Amino acid sequence: MNSKINNVVLVVDDSPESLGMLNVALNTAGYTALVALNGVQALSIAEKVEPDIVLMDAIMPELDGFETCKRFKHLFPSVPVIFMTGLTDSEDVVKGFEAGGVDYVTKPISTDEVLARIKAHLNTAKLALSAQSALDHAGKNVFCVDNQGQLAWATPHVYQLIEEIMPNQDSPWLQLEPVIKNWLATGELTPLSLDKPQTAVQILYERKQDELHLLRLAKASVQKTAKDLQNALPITKREAEVLYWLSQAKTNWEISQILEMSPRTANKHLEMVFKKLEVDNRTAAAAIAIRVLEG
Repeated sequence: MNSKINNVVLVVDDSPESLGMLNVALNTAGYTALVALNGVQALSIAEKVEPDIVLMDAIMPELDGFETCKRFKHLFPSVPVIFMTGLTDSEDVVKGFEAGGVDYVTKPISTDEVLARIKAHLNTAKLALSAQSALDHAGKNVFCVDNQGQLAWATPHVYQLIEEIMPNQDSPWLQLEPVIKNWLATGELTPLSLDKPQTAVQILYERKQDELHLLRLAKASVQKTAKDLQNALPITKREAEVLYWLSQAKTNWEISQILEMSPRTANKHLEMVFKKLEVDNRTAAAAIAIRVLEG
């Protein structure tokens, strides 16, 4: 017998006989079973005690299983729903998946089959939550959108960052949707800069995941210039410019062409750079410049 009792299974069925049978089987297997005779009752119970998984009868009066599932997934998107149905029509099976179900079992119910499906989907759900938690813990600013730019999910870090970027906005994601949609439509997928005051954030494209696009928020890379070298090192403006292009693997001749000076003048500037930085070759000078530019 499974000794765990922390997995809560919500069973929704308008048949008291089915509820009784499943209640006994679940309790015997070590699960905590909650039962509801209709969709409204199920939603009310779930708001008080969030289940780990749901067994949902497809055909019920008033609020059927499909509509109940849609409303339930809106409240608890990560909780798996398994449909129970006596229907053999494939359209109804598809309808269950479209409503947010992850699996289905056919009536008359086999308790062994139901318990096996529950165990499998609970494990899958726990792995998904663990992966999400790992992403959050690692500080990954990742999120998923569809082709319309609509948000599917995001790590808490993303929500926090978007709120910081777009303060005093009631619906920042609604403003971002058309921007992301147009960006995805271009197909180029170069980093998308969010032009907001006092921010330097980009959206980077990671990969396509099923029908969703996995994106990442990152600080926009700031291209340092010769001015940064001049500020960090004891060299003049012109010497900093020569050193900058040296760090970009340019030859003396190329540097002279870029800076519109003679190769001899470029060489004189480099000699002064070597002396001031106390190095004796181009490689050592370039290494110092690169440390400054990438620091």
